[in-house]
Amino acid sequence: MTKFITPLGQIAIIILGHASFLIQWQGRNIFIDPYSKVANYAQQPHANLVLITHHHSDHLDKAALAKITDSSTVFVTSVTAGKNIKGANALRIGEEFNYEGIGIKAVYAYNIVQKRDDGQPFHPKGEGNGYVLNFGGFRVYIAGDTELIPEMKSLGDIDVAFLPKNLPYTMSDEMFIEAAKTIKPKNLFPYHYFELNTEAIKSKLPEGITLYTE
Repeated sequence: MTKFITPLGQIAIIILGHASFLIQWQGRNIFIDPYSKVANYAQQPHANLVLITHHHSDHLDKAALAKITDSSTVFVTSVTAGKNIKGANALRIGEEFNYEGIGIKAVYAYNIVQKRDDGQPFHPKGEGNGYVLNFGGFRVYIAGDTELIPEMKSLGDIDVAFLPKNLPYTMSDEMFIEAAKTIKPKNLFPYHYFELNTEAIKSKLPEGITLYTE
């Protein structure tokens, strides 16, 4: 568990595995992309809010959702993922949703280089979401499944960033480093990775970025 102080109160971040983690804030549990293959969701607390970046089964996992959600749970999703969740707040890129004072903005997450055998990107532009959560000026960037993309240059100040690192679906080590240099988050969590050379990455990060690994 890693804790940060924000203008809206303390948040605690608990990494669950793959692209899944939990943000605890003011007695509320905010889950990102719950995935039952990496955690036992029967042992997790009730979800007040769930963010779904896109519809792939390792991000939209109904088995995991069934263990932590009920009719009171608020969902924020991509448009495609929202078609699978009743009552979801499906955000297009650039749209925002306010949850109990937290601003949630959908931002781009997509592939440019890595493509399927048929030539289509693993994650086409506009299909999935990244999110920026704004805790009263303390901003958390959840990149979703993405490569290094031009839109990262216009994210603004980021206090905590979650960046994926796994080929062929998201970023190579080199892309990951360049993304960190572009975004310049104060705190950086690699996620959605198969393997991680912590020392190699840490040695190439700009000064001022704190790297968190499991």
